[in-house]
Order: sequence, then structure tokens, then C-alpha cells
Amino acid sequence: MAEKSSIFDMIGPVMIGPSSSHTAGVVRIARAAIRILGALPSEAVITFYNSFARTYEGHGSDRAIVAGLLGYATDDTRIRTAFDYAAEAGLKYTFQSVGNASTLHPNTIKLNLTSPDGHRVEVVGQSRGGGVIRIVEVDGFGCDFSGSLHTLIVDAHDVPGSIAFIASVIAHDDCNIATMFVSRKGKNEAARQFIEMDSPIKDLTLNYLRHLSWVQRITYIPTLE
Repeated sequence: MAEKSSIFDMIGPVMIGPSSSHTAGVVRIARAAIRILGALPSEAVITFYNSFARTYEGHGSDRAIVAGLLGYATDDTRIRTAFDYAAEAGLKYTFQSVGNASTLHPNTIKLNLTSPDGHRVEVVGQSRGGGVIRIVEVDGFGCDFSGSLHTLIVDAHDVPGSIAFIASVIAHDDCNIATMFVSRKGKNEAARQFIEMDSPIKDLTLNYLRHLSWVQRITYIPTLE
């Protein structure tokens, strides 16, 4: 299915500089990751790959990723002094760099996040330019979503008919599915559905899905700013 273009895709976001790839895109990757975590993290291990590994300090990507982990938007002036705000918030973070990962996009970031209650996630994202991002892996499950649409992540047992059932529930909520990406560890093992939708999903529908016996976790990410 072809992706829809938006004004944001063509002219880029309102943002704090110096570049959309190194700041706006980086902030949005972090904002997607904290939505997946379900909280602002208390600890973060941040790995920059390839081009990012060589330029993240000089281009301000280090400040941008920390700002995003604090929940700041792409146009927030606090991005410039994000390290100071992180210290105030008690966020512990570590930077790592891998300069030659040939299988990865040039502007790739991996985030290993821990919430205050001990929940952990690993998120891999790509900054594609103009503030556009792709989240390509979550906790080892391959995926492909942009954050520009409402996104539902369903962790479930790999039972027959589960994909069709989830799609049917969403359709009855008058939500149109734009994309769906399904990833699993193996046959009859843990599976994860990543579903992008054109409109928000109702709280009642989310609660219903959470109470299904074969669903382990539901994560909902509204459209990123």
C-alpha cells in the first residue's frame, strides 16, 4: 500500500536546528520510544550507528535524543539545554556509537530504556530526513511504522485467527487500517502486531482488547507531534 504524503513530509517540521535529520527526527524517535515504554524513562542506553555515530555530538543529536526522552516536542527551546533538564529529572543516560553497521540505515538509533517501575524496551529507529522517521524494531520484533499515524501494538499468543480478529475489532470502531506489520519469534510463540490507523481508537475498544485471554499487552501511540 502506498504511503500518503503530507505537508510535514514535504517541508519538514517546525523545529530547533541544526538539521531535521539530526534533531527533529531524533526527537521523534525518542518520543515514539517513550510511548512504547509507557513512561518517561529513568535510565537510557543510546546507541548511534553509522553516520550518526560520527556526527551526533557536533550536530546536536545527543541533546535531541535526551530532549525527546524527556517528552519535549521538536520545536521546544529546551532541546538546546536538554542535558541540564535531564539532570534535574534524574534521567541517567549513556551514549554509545557503532560506526560501521552495514546492514543498518545511515541514521539509525537504538534505545534501551528502563522505566521507574523497572519495565524495559528496546527500540530501533531511523531518521529519514525532514523529520520523518521509521521505527523498524521493538524488543527484537521487526516492524515498520512512522509515528505519523495512530499506532496500535498488540503483544499476543500466536493463535489462529488472531490477526483477522484484531482487524475486525478495529473496523467495528470505525478505524481504517493504513498498514499492518506482523512479527513473531516462531510458530505458536509470541507474536506482535503493529497497526497504523488513520483515526484514533476508542478507550472502550482498547480496554476490550486488553481483556482478551490471548492478548498479553496493548500499547497505543497517538500521532506524534
